[in-house]
Amino acid sequence: MSIVPIDRRTRKRLATRQAISDAAARLFDAHGFDRVTVDEIAEAADVGRMTVFNHFPRKEDMFFDLDDAAREQVRAVLRQSDPEIGPIETLRLFAHQVVAEQRDYVRFFDASPRFMQTIAESETLKARARAIRDELAAVVQEGLAERAGQDRSDADAQLAANLLLATWGVAFVQAYQTFERNRDEAEAQRILLALIDQGSIGIKAAMAGSPYA
Repeated sequence: MSIVPIDRRTRKRLATRQAISDAAARLFDAHGFDRVTVDEIAEAADVGRMTVFNHFPRKEDMFFDLDDAAREQVRAVLRQSDPEIGPIETLRLFAHQVVAEQRDYVRFFDASPRFMQTIAESETLKARARAIRDELAAVVQEGLAERAGQDRSDADAQLAANLLLATWGVAFVQAYQTFERNRDEAEAQRILLALIDQGSIGIKAAMAGSPYA
């Protein structure tokens, strides 16, 4: 399969976005999220204030800069998956795939505990984290319903989506806590996948008889 090259304009846009994200991350780490202004981020990235907002509508979006990519990948995997495999199993397998591929949002670094601490210290970030969770649940609900040929407001799809997000939420928190204790990324990822596997068994049982099991 041929790879479509990225044009120069797109490369420049992505490079600017990454420069803003990197500058924001350095400032957040040094001073804390709430003490850093958008103007300071713009200056550190050597761009204008409006350029920052063109790439990140909210300051907190710079902190959760991997959210968009992760959400789009979840949407894509539900749309493109094997129809012979149930959607809950599809997402369980997707978790194993992204860990095997070491995608950024399932990596654990020395800065990971500080990342979680920064969220805990900021009401703005905690609120945004809850909103991201709800947005992702909506993406999963829509993807599940679409695959099953149901209306996106289907109650079973909503239940399955929220059970999945609860499972993944617990798995990530436990994985972060494991990494904080021993700084062992492989062990943190093992805990992450073990809890997703365990939770998926329960969700399949809960959704038995529905098109989502």
